[in-house]
Amino acid sequence: MAAKKKTASSAKKMPAAKKKAAVKKTPARQTGTAAGAKQTTSGPKAAIDFPIVGLGASAGGLEALETFFLNMPPDSGIGFVIIQHLSPRHKSIMRSILAKDTPMKVVEIKDGMKIKPNQVYLNPPNSNVVIINGTLQLMVPVKTSGMNLPIDHFFRSMAEELGEKAICIILSGTATDGTLGLKAIKGGGGLAIVQDPASAKYDGMPRSAIATGIVDFILPVEKIPSELSRYVQAPYIGAPNKALVPDDQLANHLNKIFALIRSTTGHDLSQYKHTTIRRRIERRMAIHQIAKIAQYVQYLQQTPPEVEILFKDMLIGVTNFFRDSEAFEILKHQVLPALLKAKQPDALIRIWSVGCSTGEEAYSITMLFLEAMDMVKQMFNVQVFASDIDTHAIEHARAGVYPDSIAADVSPERLNKYFIKEGNSFRVKKQLRDMIVFAAQNVIKDPPFSKIDLVSCRNLLIYMNTALQKKVLPLYYYTLNPDGILFLGTSESTGEFTDLFHPVSSKWKIFKRQEVFNGKDAYYPRMPFYQGPQLDDNGKKKVPVDMDIQSMAEKVILENFAPPGVLVNTKYEIIHFMGKTDKYLETPVGKASFNILSMAREGLRFKLRTAMHDAVRKKMTTTYKALRIKYNGEFRTVDLIVRPLTESAAMPDYLLVMFDDKTSLEKSAGKRGTKAAKDEADPVIVSLELELESTKAHLQTTIEEIETSNEELKSTNEELQSVNEELQSTNEEMETSKEELQSTNEELITVNTELQRKVEELSNTNNDISNLLGSTEIGTIFLDTKLNIKRYTPAMTAIFNLIHTDLERPISDITSKIRYDHLEKDAQTVLDNLVHKNTEVQDIKGHWYSVRIVPYRTTENVINGVVITFVDITQLKRTEELLRKREADMRRLATVLIDSNDAVTVLDLEGKIKAWNKGAKNLYGYSENEALKMNVRNIVPENRQEEALAFIKKLEEEALESFETERITKDGRRLQVWLTVTKLVDDDGKTVAVATTERDINGRK
Repeated sequence: MAAKKKTASSAKKMPAAKKKAAVKKTPARQTGTAAGAKQTTSGPKAAIDFPIVGLGASAGGLEALETFFLNMPPDSGIGFVIIQHLSPRHKSIMRSILAKDTPMKVVEIKDGMKIKPNQVYLNPPNSNVVIINGTLQLMVPVKTSGMNLPIDHFFRSMAEELGEKAICIILSGTATDGTLGLKAIKGGGGLAIVQDPASAKYDGMPRSAIATGIVDFILPVEKIPSELSRYVQAPYIGAPNKALVPDDQLANHLNKIFALIRSTTGHDLSQYKHTTIRRRIERRMAIHQIAKIAQYVQYLQQTPPEVEILFKDMLIGVTNFFRDSEAFEILKHQVLPALLKAKQPDALIRIWSVGCSTGEEAYSITMLFLEAMDMVKQMFNVQVFASDIDTHAIEHARAGVYPDSIAADVSPERLNKYFIKEGNSFRVKKQLRDMIVFAAQNVIKDPPFSKIDLVSCRNLLIYMNTALQKKVLPLYYYTLNPDGILFLGTSESTGEFTDLFHPVSSKWKIFKRQEVFNGKDAYYPRMPFYQGPQLDDNGKKKVPVDMDIQSMAEKVILENFAPPGVLVNTKYEIIHFMGKTDKYLETPVGKASFNILSMAREGLRFKLRTAMHDAVRKKMTTTYKALRIKYNGEFRTVDLIVRPLTESAAMPDYLLVMFDDKTSLEKSAGKRGTKAAKDEADPVIVSLELELESTKAHLQTTIEEIETSNEELKSTNEELQSVNEELQSTNEEMETSKEELQSTNEELITVNTELQRKVEELSNTNNDISNLLGSTEIGTIFLDTKLNIKRYTPAMTAIFNLIHTDLERPISDITSKIRYDHLEKDAQTVLDNLVHKNTEVQDIKGHWYSVRIVPYRTTENVINGVVITFVDITQLKRTEELLRKREADMRRLATVLIDSNDAVTVLDLEGKIKAWNKGAKNLYGYSENEALKMNVRNIVPENRQEEALAFIKKLEEEALESFETERITKDGRRLQVWLTVTKLVDDDGKTVAVATTERDINGRK
């Protein structure tokens, strides 16, 4: 998934020492529920307004590059950067070679060189190349125990810098360099082209790239330039802010495309950001050279496979192991140890990796948990659920096989501990693989996993619209256990749900689930949103049914003697009312809000804001006395008290705001002064007033009795409402239990699917092995560590008297047909010393066998017995014996020829003497050393030399009878000899030399 791109201005301010780190932050993909492309598609930076082609090549790449540039037009408007694997010890001659194949300027990259169109740039030896702000920067490779991957390094920087203007081409080469960089470019909206492996001299790099399943074109090298030229003419890679589709037409066409995708794949992408989806559509239009979106919609209707390709293209993104390594370090050292220490020994730890893509992030988090358990010295049962909408990515993740280029992201220690090297790839070890369950899941519509301790959903939310984010984030809150961890991407946040998640690391977006306080419960078990105080139909607070007489008494005291007040959180939102506060707070006009500052009456708001600010800052009670508040057209005198609640760590920064009304005391004092004055003036008035006071008291008593009756009726009504609420709560709990059971059932189905797939794989593997063992004629027997028989091939029955019931029996109990009395002893020696044993034995019928005893190793490199193979070498033995006899005959024949009195020579087809026996030496006087340096013409008279060579040539076509001829001896004498010539042929019957037998006619008897 793409990390947030740096702007051009911020990149310029970046220190040189940090540039490399910035480039290595490869955007990684999180497909999630249909996230579309997982790389920002805001277009390339303003520094470059033309496409750049990166060509990655290794062994055999020179011929491919020559062919490419011979066919590439020199005025295409493209910049070409060639990245090869070069030896630092040898000077490259690539520049001089390619300069002959293209009229474009070919230069070797210098540090800080500005890239230009219609030029070819070559990487220098012993330097990695990155592209920053339109310039090519050279970096010395960091010497680590891992491998250096210059092609991946450059491709990743292209994806970050250029967006859709990045084009990568992978040519001939070994290993897997370029594969991860190609995925980064595709995630950024660029184009990926790979040389057809059939035309590549070395197909390692092309095949590794094709295995990703996201390559746009697979072509012979000579056809790539024409396809490339057509592609760069499309408006898609023009100005980054210029849309191919007018806004007034976009919505209508997008809805049609969404409908086609939904009917074909079953997934709805309509709630994902249209800007990202639009760029993916435009890229497919550029590939097919379609100018109008209406034509592309028609093309989709006529070509159903294109719908699948478009959907898959929207899922393309980039992921890698330990992406944003600093975030994973914080997880390992600060978050996971605390999470594990809060668990009981052997407790179950559940992790959910949402949008796991091809599995790199799920495996990374699992490795972290294993390492964290080693740190806390305690083992737990860790179960990781990794889900993604892309079934092809899930299949890749299940296989657990990754290119060896992951060594750039995974430390050698982790590679040795968690992976097995297999050729040019790494396979995840069984210990790690068995901890993860991979499942195809749509997080929007499929049931979520429950009781999760850590949810990892990195860079998925940024591709969802606001409505979809509001649906997903509460889902994560619901699925997490208390104090569970939410791990997001660096460009994401919890939005308006900051009250649900407390940041652990704001920079790396690691959050902890926090309990939402509502005045009664510690947190909401099902709906984690603030709902305000619980009120009845008349707008009054509900009274719990379980309130006893002591609680009632406390309530009366609070309502009649304690000052009214409210409980406020850090956002100044009222979360609980205590007593009647309508004299001090009023309902705001317009949108409903419980913000205390918005509700404060005239004369209170200013001092209230200051008091709360001081109370939070100083952590102490703040009081303002004799505030004049206007209520019902008159002013009331109130003391304002703001007290922070510091007694409980579970309620940090909560404030208690109380209003102490002093108005009644002032009025009472005024009334007493007036009454005393009247008593002194007129006793009759005093008597009447006393009677009036008595009547008022009686009336007040009657009113209070009526109010008491009303309160009792109201309490009864409230109790009935509370019972109804309890029933409703019970129903909600049953609904929650139903959802949990559904989630559990979904998990069981997922696990069952995984197990079923493993059973099928094991069955297929067992069938393959059975057919392989049955078809081979090599006798093989597998013994366990106790030398008991585990398995054998049918050919073994010709050597040992084996039947099916002999499995699990010791090999020593089985009679054999071979003369090998110490077989058991040799097998035990191999098992003890782990040194192979080879020998040859013979059976009772005279057949010979080559016996090889080797240790039996599991995939985890555990010795689990020995393997003994018997290869029939009877024919080989007979051939060796026949060869020995022929060799003896030949030696005897050679002795006869060497000692013969006749002159015997061997000549090649040019007349050069290759062999010279004793008779030839006696006849002509030349020693063997002298003769081997001569040609037959040296012993033939001058007038017959051409004839001598002619008969050799003629001998290639037909056989010659013996004839008489002349020879010259070393001392110049002429001899009349009788000559017999014999052809010497090779295994194909071709004449390769001639042998001559010569005898002196005058000396012949």
